Amino acid sequence: MTNEEFAKRLSNLRIQKGVSARDMSLSIGQNPGYINSIESGKALPSMTVFFYICEYLNISPRDFFDTEIQNPEKKDLFITYINKLNRKQTEHLIEVVKDIIN
Repeated sequence: MTNEEFAKRLSNLRIQKGVSARDMSLSIGQNPGYINSIESGKALPSMTVFFYICEYLNISPRDFFDTEIQNPEKKDLFITYINKLNRKQTEHLIEVVKDIIN
């Protein structure tokens, strides 16, 4: 993932969460312009702050980098529900999801 892709992913996930860059910056213990500096490509977070960002967004670092996941925050909730289904229900759900996607 390039710096530009990182910035775009962060911006998209922040917007999905419905929070401003300023509020997110302050919530993770940074100066008010911190997230904006990352999203504009002027900076990258340290590894420690990256983990704070993921925690704030309620996603795993792996999900942050998996750009095929459109709503990583909802993925874990969805998996929790799937794990409660029996085999037949799971197969039915797969067919429903396929139908929605196509």
